[in-house]
Amino acid sequence: MKRFAFGLAVAISAMAGTAYAKAVPDYVAAAVADAARPEKDRARDADREPAAIMTLTGVKPGDHIVDVGPGAGYYTRIFSRIAGAKGKVTGFNPTWVAEKFPTAVQAMAGLAASGYANVEGLVQPMADFKLDKPVNLIFMSQVYHDQVWQKIDIAKMNKAIFDALKPGGVFFVIDHIGRGVTMIEQIDKLHRIDPALVKQQILAAGFELAADSDVLRNPYDLGDKSVFSPAIRGRTDQFVFKFRKPRN
Repeated sequence: MKRFAFGLAVAISAMAGTAYAKAVPDYVAAAVADAARPEKDRARDADREPAAIMTLTGVKPGDHIVDVGPGAGYYTRIFSRIAGAKGKVTGFNPTWVAEKFPTAVQAMAGLAASGYANVEGLVQPMADFKLDKPVNLIFMSQVYHDQVWQKIDIAKMNKAIFDALKPGGVFFVIDHIGRGVTMIEQIDKLHRIDPALVKQQILAAGFELAADSDVLRNPYDLGDKSVFSPAIRGRTDQFVFKFRKPRN
């Protein structure tokens, strides 16, 4: 299902609620159009709106990006092309993911060996996330809720992410909307989470909310089914938050 037709303009709802159009940078458009991207990734673009998402993150050539829970590398490939030879992408898998899904770790090694030379893999406990140098962007798509039902220390995790970013760096979060879904048992069952809870938790770590976008919203998803239900899988109603570490 195509959510929105953006062309080369991206409609973004800013924190203040004001919508504006922002042109997709050439390097973002080129990364999305990369011929090396698998066909299965391209088939998901209509629902994932990668050009809009990349534009909203503000990622640019030369940046160091951390893709948390990258899976098979849908976003990692795009980040790699945007970052370019002077940038770097870290495909970060929390220890619990690496233990349950070893293929996720192998996928990052496979990307580095298949033409995405600036990609590296990293495995650490999620709450003890730490990097040698501060980075520009930490990106977490559809896995914030997983940290909650896995009973990760969320306050500690968000503080570690805050500390790993440069001043002005971005923590970007996409996840499945579950209004009123705040308890671990609910989150585990539906694999959704209440956006208000996520916002509260991340702001408590010292972040500022830079943008709150509707680009992945789907009013036809009532939020009462598991995200793995065939009736809604791949087309869930999702929130998109852009948080920024203060520059001072």
